[in-house]
Amino acid sequence: MKKFIAGLIIVVVVASLLGLVKVWQIHRLIGSAALFLPPPETVSTAVAHEEQWPDTLTAIGTVNAAQGVMVSPEIAGTVTEIAFESGATVKQGDLLVKLDTSSEDAQLRAAEAQVQLAKLNLDRTLKLHTDNTVSQSELDQAEATLKQNQADADAIRATVEKKTIRAPFAGRLGIRLVNLGEQLDVGKSIVSLQSPAPLFVDFSLPQQNLSLLSTGLVVQVSSDSYPGTNFTGELTAINPDLNAITRSVQLRAKFENADQLLRPGMFVRVAVVRPESEPVLAVPATAILSAPYGDAVYLVEPQTANGATNLIAQQKFIRTGRTHGDFVSVESGLKAGDRVVTAGIAKLHNGASVQENNTDVPKASLSPTPSNG
Repeated sequence: MKKFIAGLIIVVVVASLLGLVKVWQIHRLIGSAALFLPPPETVSTAVAHEEQWPDTLTAIGTVNAAQGVMVSPEIAGTVTEIAFESGATVKQGDLLVKLDTSSEDAQLRAAEAQVQLAKLNLDRTLKLHTDNTVSQSELDQAEATLKQNQADADAIRATVEKKTIRAPFAGRLGIRLVNLGEQLDVGKSIVSLQSPAPLFVDFSLPQQNLSLLSTGLVVQVSSDSYPGTNFTGELTAINPDLNAITRSVQLRAKFENADQLLRPGMFVRVAVVRPESEPVLAVPATAILSAPYGDAVYLVEPQTANGATNLIAQQKFIRTGRTHGDFVSVESGLKAGDRVVTAGIAKLHNGASVQENNTDVPKASLSPTPSNG
């Protein structure tokens, strides 16, 4: 019995010692974990700085030709001649299409014969009237007959002329839509004719901008068709009335389009340049962290702990303004000189330890190539 009790005591003591050792090991691990600091995240940074940006009003516009039409016949007929090639440049009055006028030509010859006969009858009547052989009413009837026959002949000539379809103005033709021998109805499309220069860009702006607008302002447009290229024109017209639904004013700018790069129907981004410039606080667009609850940036700030100074990232909510090139203006939430993270934002959290590495980082530009519009 004594041996059993002594063995039990020894087991309890050993178990207690093992438990104490485990507790000591766990506390040691917890203490080590508390002292462990993750390595800092590597980020790129930029300094928020003030710049003078031109004051612009932006919109979306559509390019329209100063003169443009879909050529079509006024009178139905059969195509007997096509005198143009698709894509050709034509002058005003150039022949495009000729319709069959064989019946009108025959009618015109008959009408011209009637005119000649009426002239002869009038000449004879005039002589007889001079000799008082015929009355004044017979002379008037002869004169009226001649005018009626001349009008009939002119009507036929007009029909023949309408069946000879010519370019109404100088410009560039589109793709031919008719063929020889085809029967054309009134209004059937033959070919598109557009005047390539100058061109107009039509767009609209909210009524709040109306006081800032005046004719003569510089207008710049850009298109995805020509990345990095801006076209410069002039604001020429402001609609006197506003759209009652959108409360916007319709505007038109004129572009010389000497190189004929802009085409009618093209979608463009429009910027009306105000003569004044304004100071803005600019940061690269890559520094902005957009979220449903607002835009934010990560500031890089020094923090001293245990005698050592480290860099940490602090999230800061801001209010952004307009964009210019690769930059975004900040209207509130930052001040000049603040250093913001521009690359590596996705791996950060508030209070994260960071280290800067700005080597081999693409430089933000006010005039990027290609343009960001």
